[in-house]
Amino acid sequence: MTLTVARGPSLTEQAAAYIRGRIVRGTLQCGESLSELALAQELGISKTPVREAILELKRQGLVDVQPQRGTFVFEMNADQVVQLAEVRSILELAALGLAIDRNRDALRRVWFEIVSAMDVALATGNTEDYRVLDGAFHQAIFDVADNQYLSETFTVVAFRIQALRNRLSLDPDLNITSFDEHQRLLQHIGEGEVEKAVKLLAWHIEWTRDRYIKFLKVLTTAETTVRNYERRQRLGDHKGSLARG
Repeated sequence: MTLTVARGPSLTEQAAAYIRGRIVRGTLQCGESLSELALAQELGISKTPVREAILELKRQGLVDVQPQRGTFVFEMNADQVVQLAEVRSILELAALGLAIDRNRDALRRVWFEIVSAMDVALATGNTEDYRVLDGAFHQAIFDVADNQYLSETFTVVAFRIQALRNRLSLDPDLNITSFDEHQRLLQHIGEGEVEKAVKLLAWHIEWTRDRYIKFLKVLTTAETTVRNYERRQRLGDHKGSLARG
């Protein structure tokens, strides 16, 4: 008789899941510095599994390890956001076509449950539940498509897409627009309007891309304003010192 022992997640896997969750939810902001020591203390483990977890997250594109400088949460400029949206569009539209061909009714059922839950989350102002459901809505396309290699390819960019989506979901007005598009996608699938569903999904991805680029511009403007203010303060202090001297 062979005894099979179930293996739980290793410390490295647990650390990776913890850090990934904080990045995806937005608790750790884009560009924020990561401390192996601080993370190890939070988790109550040594630095070694944290270091290994960071290397795994680097492979997933969620952290940037810079020699002699440190480790940072990923950042994206407008060009990178455009490229990510291009890859997302190619993969999701391909998956939607397969899902519709293989089991359109299953997709409709899963989407109906998710959209119903999204409606509740939106009505109660639960943005955290809403953005998790938003991610589940798009993941359902790949689940129903049932193509292992397509799903694995999407996984390469899925966490980064979810992280960007979560940052946008902090705006209630954007959530309302997003929810409306998810409802319409469900309606098109339910009524067999395949071409309309494909066009709307493509538009939905483009809309998300444009909103995030706008978000980046606002963020950059705000950061520039802060830097200019700090520079003026330093110059003012310097002039004051010279006058006193």
